[in-house]
Amino acid sequence: LCSTGSHDTMTYCLDKNSAVSGNESKVVKFLNKCMPCIVRPIIMKWSITQVLTVTEQLEAGVRYLDFRIAHKASDPSMNLYFVHMVYTTVIVQDILWEVLKWLETHPQEVVILACRNFDGLTKKLHCHLVACIKEIFQCKLCPRNVRKIAFAASEIGLYLMSLEVKQAILWMRELNLTDMSVEFAEQFLLSSKEYLMCHCLISVSDKFFVAGINLTENLRYILVHPFGSLKTLTLRSLPCLKTWVRRQYPGPRKECINIIAGDFIGHDDFVRDVIELNRKI
Repeated sequence: LCSTGSHDTMTYCLDKNSAVSGNESKVVKFLNKCMPCIVRPIIMKWSITQVLTVTEQLEAGVRYLDFRIAHKASDPSMNLYFVHMVYTTVIVQDILWEVLKWLETHPQEVVILACRNFDGLTKKLHCHLVACIKEIFQCKLCPRNVRKIAFAASEIGLYLMSLEVKQAILWMRELNLTDMSVEFAEQFLLSSKEYLMCHCLISVSDKFFVAGINLTENLRYILVHPFGSLKTLTLRSLPCLKTWVRRQYPGPRKECINIIAGDFIGHDDFVRDVIELNRKI
C-alpha cells in the first residue's frame, strides 16, 4: 500500500532566533555571523518546508513523519529539538505527546515516526530519546518482530486492520540512497528554466520504500534568488511533481513505493493523489 509523508515535518516552527545547526557549512555560519540581519531571513525562507502543524498534517492524511532530531551544543539540559538549518521552538517530547493525543482519538490509524540526523546527540542523549518514545507510546509502539498488523488505505491515509492495537512504528535505522531521476529532473528543468537540483531521495529498509520528492536548492541558486523562497519554488513545480506521483506504483517489489513524502502538505491535492495510487493494486 502507498501512503503520504511530510518531508522535514517540523519546519513550521523553526526558531528565527536560534543558532545555526552545527551540521551546516562554514560558509553559512560565517555569513550568518557577519550579516545576521540579512542572512537569517534568507535562511528561514529556504528552510521552511511545511506550514501545517503536526496535528494538522495528520488530519490532512500524513502518516509518515520525518523527524530530524538534534541537541543544541550550548544547552546543558537534556532537551531535544528538531532541526533544519536552525532549531525549532518546540522540544521533541512535546510533539511526541501531541502525536499520541491524536492517535488516542483515532484508534484505527497508524503513524510511522522516522527519526534521523541526530545532530549533536551523544549515546546518553540517544538512549534518552528512545526512553522518551517508549514511555510516551508504551503499548501503542510496534515491536520489531511483529507480524500480525495489517494495513488498509482510506481516502486520507493508512489505518489498521488488526486485533493488536499498535499505532506507532518507530524507524530509526535506515539506508538513504540518493536516486537522481534523470527523466524527472529534465522535465522539471524544462518547465522551470531555473538552475537547481531536483532530488528524489529513496529511503530503503526491509519493510518500507520511501520516496521523498523535494526540490533542493544550492548556495548559488539562493544567492541568485535572494528574494525567493522554497515555498514559492515548490508551489510552482507542483504540476510536475503531480505527474511524477501519478506514475508510481505501490507494492513490495523493488521498483515500487510505499510512502511518498512531500513539502508544503495541504497545498494542491498531493495527499489524494498518493492515496489514489492504491487503486492500481
